Amino acid sequence: MIKRHESTLDNGLRVVVAELPHLHTATVALYIKVGSRFEVPEDNGLSHFVEHMLFRGSQRHQSSYELNFAIERLGATLYAETGRDCGLFQLSLEPDSLDAGLEILGALLSSPRFSEIELERELVLEELKEDYDEKDVEINADDIARGLLFGDHALGQRIVGPKANVDRFDIDDVRRHFQRFYCGANMLLCIAGPVDPTAVTELARDRLGALPAGALIETVAPEFDQSAAQYVHIDDPGSQSAISLLLRAVPELDPDYPALTALMRVLDDGMSTRLHYRLCDQLGLAYSINASLEPLHDITLVDVSANTGHEKVAPLLRELLKLLSEFRDEPISAAELDKVQRRYRYDLLASIDEPNAVAAQLGGIALYYEPPSLDEKIARMQAITVDDVQRVARRIIRPQSLTVAVVGTLSQDRAAEVRAAVLDWR
Repeated sequence: MIKRHESTLDNGLRVVVAELPHLHTATVALYIKVGSRFEVPEDNGLSHFVEHMLFRGSQRHQSSYELNFAIERLGATLYAETGRDCGLFQLSLEPDSLDAGLEILGALLSSPRFSEIELERELVLEELKEDYDEKDVEINADDIARGLLFGDHALGQRIVGPKANVDRFDIDDVRRHFQRFYCGANMLLCIAGPVDPTAVTELARDRLGALPAGALIETVAPEFDQSAAQYVHIDDPGSQSAISLLLRAVPELDPDYPALTALMRVLDDGMSTRLHYRLCDQLGLAYSINASLEPLHDITLVDVSANTGHEKVAPLLRELLKLLSEFRDEPISAAELDKVQRRYRYDLLASIDEPNAVAAQLGGIALYYEPPSLDEKIARMQAITVDDVQRVARRIIRPQSLTVAVVGTLSQDRAAEVRAAVLDWR
């Protein structure tokens, strides 16, 4: 379906090319093995801070304005993000502008200016304010839940880091972190679109082949001794309570991962799925509630997030946990599985028309392991049975895998009710 080509430059940079001859635009995506899971506590937030600082320009483009103007003249936009175990810099542009785009990216990585650090610090501190109240108490339910789940492991750290670290980072910290992680051996470049693999690989060699080789960064897998559900409540006088429910699940390389994907789509993929129809449409317990998978290379999280009135937190959690138990105790219907398989196939076929989606599927994953082809993914999903879905549900839907964080104002009685809803669940 898609021809994928991979080669490695002399400096260790892996170049993946996905041929998409039917398209008219191309994506350049640079994936870096960087993020909060690689940071010691003193450096927590530094990966995200370096990402921000890179937008301050290079020796060739001496300011953020010059850098962005040069990119936007190509019709493109420089997009970047930092996650827990992956960083990304991405451009989407016309194929005949690939060389110019790679030249800008190469100049940025070979000679970043890292100027105006105080201006960038203020921007990151503004970003941080969203996650703390006026007393500097953390109120981001998603981050609080992950901190409780992972404990002292680096995956429990916030991506943006704590305010004290952002206040302290200096240019030496930025350069040290950049030099350690932004090197050939620790990065992967994916180019997806109507391109010639040999030609664009040579362009990558010309523009990025002189970057330092460095060394591949290794990861440390989290360990768990959780024997019961975990729960935390943070008081916050907002108009609604925020809920983050996490379940530890199987990683993408586990044979049960396709069945986990099917399970999640039965739970939440469209307006007719159980999560929305029952909890929102029929019971009115939340205006919006969403379930998704967060796949890290060695663990996947089932993530259910909701905002609701303070008085509805306990009944919402009870009904949500009851719904999850049903997957474990009863097989899903054949009709539900058929719907999942059809929608999954459609989504994968639709992604072929989006070079950035192809880059993520065939490039980003390859930082850690060989990605399956789209044909393989479709075949695996078509082979799933209702018994497979129930088997993976039994593996993960259990108190020993559950972590819940609630941020909102709860009376003493309501707080006790919410706590019991989580900790008494079996």
